[in-house]
Order: sequence, then C-alpha cells, then structure tokens
Amino acid sequence: MLLDVKHLEVHYRGIAAVKGIDLAVAAGELVCLIGANGAGKTSTLKAICRLIPSQASAMAYAGRDIRRSAVHELPRTGLVMVPEGRGIFAQLTVQENLAMGAYARGGGDPESQYAAFPRLKERRHQIAGTLSGGEQQMLAIARALMGEPKLLLLDEPSMGLAPMMVEKIFEIVRDIAARGVTILLVEQNARLALQAASRGYVMESGSIALAGSARELLDDRRVKEAYLGEARSA
Repeated sequence: MLLDVKHLEVHYRGIAAVKGIDLAVAAGELVCLIGANGAGKTSTLKAICRLIPSQASAMAYAGRDIRRSAVHELPRTGLVMVPEGRGIFAQLTVQENLAMGAYARGGGDPESQYAAFPRLKERRHQIAGTLSGGEQQMLAIARALMGEPKLLLLDEPSMGLAPMMVEKIFEIVRDIAARGVTILLVEQNARLALQAASRGYVMESGSIALAGSARELLDDRRVKEAYLGEARSA
C-alpha cells in the first residue's frame, strides 16, 4: 500500500473527531472518503498531512512511518494536499502560484499545467484572487501537480461550484488518476465521487461505517438513502 493508516484518532479539546479508523490506498488507486458534514473527513486528511495533532498505531506512506514527520517534509516526498477552500495565494498571479507549488521539490513544469488547464494559461498573469471559483479550484489542483505528487489528497474540490464546473472538476480528477497519480478524495457529492473512484469509505461520526468497491457502495441501500438522495422503497 502506498498509504496505510491504522487506528487513527483525532481529538479537539477532548472531543473525538476521528475514532480509531483504518484506511489504505494502493499505488494508482483513486479512493474516495464520503460522509456528512462533521463526519471527520477533513480531519483525517489533515492528520495524514501532519497539519493537526493525531495518534495512530501506524501511519505509513511509501513504506515510511510519517507519524512524526514535519509538515514541510511531506511534499518533498510526493505527498501533497489540495485543501478545502482551495488555499491559493490570492495576491499572487496564477504563474506565481504555480511556481510556489514546485518550491518544495524544485521541479515542476508550468507549461504542462497550462496544457492541462488552458484557462489558466489565458490568465497566467492575472491575480489569483480575481479568478472565478472554478478557476481557483483548477489553480489549486495545478499548483499541487507542480510538486509531482505520488499521492494527491483532494479535500472537497467541488465545494461552492456551479454544477457545470463541478462536472469539469471531476473530469480533471479522473484525468489525473488516469495519468497514474494516486488520489485520496474527500467529497460531499457522493455520487460523483463513487463514480470516479475504484474504492470508497463512508465515514459517520468519526468512524468508518462502510467500505468497499465504489460499485458496491453505489448499490448499497444505506448509501443510496443517506447520500444519493434515493428514497427508501416501500
């Protein structure tokens, strides 16, 4: 497994946000983590990236124990996160944002990102904070790809976007996965997430309630009723 997490716990002021979950992602997979607001999905990603304190009996990335890794070390190893809310540098240009994405590993080719995201090429000298929400999300993803990630953590990439742009973002996510980049996707749009993924986890109140192939979860009655908007049959 490229990522193997066992018994992960996250507490905020004594309250358990993540309650001893196990989670694994194999190289080349697109795995989604779905669930309602407050289920612990974002806390899980932040814990993996060492952005918040956590405890785990094991947390291995590319065969390396990362439980005590410093936050700034992980992007250099190819573990990169696109945070909820995009986290772009609003006062910098598109081009400068992309350059920041390559900083940790000293590589990255902006032209390859411009080829993948033509809209960003058109706006390469534009201040990032003046982009539309969809364009900012594209920039956040492109900036992460500048670090040549082995494992890309995506936190709610469709949040706040118009339906047409949501479809475009998921098209981009599927294309990135097709290029061989391993992805762990946190997403509230359960249907699109499961349609894009090979496997999935359903998180409820800090615990993993269900896990399986994306097809199995799409067909699961509990997932249909709770997350896909399908009413219980009589």
